[in-house]
Amino acid sequence: MQLQAVKPINPGINMINTSVFDASLNASSLSKAAFKKIQTFFQQQSGIFISEHKQQLVIARLRSHMLALGFKEFDSYSTYLINKANRDERAHVVDLLTTNETYFFREPNHFTYLANTIVPSVNHRPLRVWCAAASSGEEPYSLAMALHDKLGSTGWELTASDISVRMLETAEQGLYRMQRLEFMPPEYLKKYCRKGVGPYEGMFMVAPELRKQVNFVHHNLLESAANLGQFDIIFVRNVLIYFDSDVKNQVLQNLYAQLRPGGWLVTSHSESLNGLDLPLKLVRPSIYRRT
Repeated sequence: MQLQAVKPINPGINMINTSVFDASLNASSLSKAAFKKIQTFFQQQSGIFISEHKQQLVIARLRSHMLALGFKEFDSYSTYLINKANRDERAHVVDLLTTNETYFFREPNHFTYLANTIVPSVNHRPLRVWCAAASSGEEPYSLAMALHDKLGSTGWELTASDISVRMLETAEQGLYRMQRLEFMPPEYLKKYCRKGVGPYEGMFMVAPELRKQVNFVHHNLLESAANLGQFDIIFVRNVLIYFDSDVKNQVLQNLYAQLRPGGWLVTSHSESLNGLDLPLKLVRPSIYRRT
């Protein structure tokens, strides 16, 4: 099936303008004091700690935006960010500094277990699922495909959240390059994806009937999610690794509060909940159940 008349992604202010470059803004131009201010700001806003060896990453992601605002060096910009920046500016910097790396059906055994074990074990409908780190949309759409394949178009609800407004805008469009398809089951590709033609050659779009079933919302995991309601399944994968133990515990307490008794919590294989005081039973590696 062909992809027709899709509005292209508008990079706007959220994308780094690589045509703007000031050679004087190199690693040495980010002073220890400025880096510390940005590091502290980002950790307070997102819970994520940026280590000292990632100074070049901070420069690369903030440089063009800083220049566009008229700041020529990081010391003055970091002071502005801490003391004078408005809510939109602060949110935009969080967007720029957030790392988003994902692809469809990452860690595929989780989706197999979801379809074959978790879904049949929940005897009420609608089945409510929360993808708590949606990034650019590959994970929530993978979940939607698995749920639709198992339950059809009714009987399930999927909420997908992220701290990055920029990533949520990308996710809502559901437009991706073909390289993101490496682990997608062929039957899902045929059933749920539309191939791009013309200016969209080499791209595909998630079918609109599936996209409309995913509710994308802006949410910071450091905050309560009571407004989202209770869930049978929560996927929070490849985000806990960025938190220290105290922040990780806070995030997991917030997630646990929204997990129904008997509900399932799925993390990534690289993440562990060891040492955290939560009444969750490990049922298999990276998959937990509320007792």
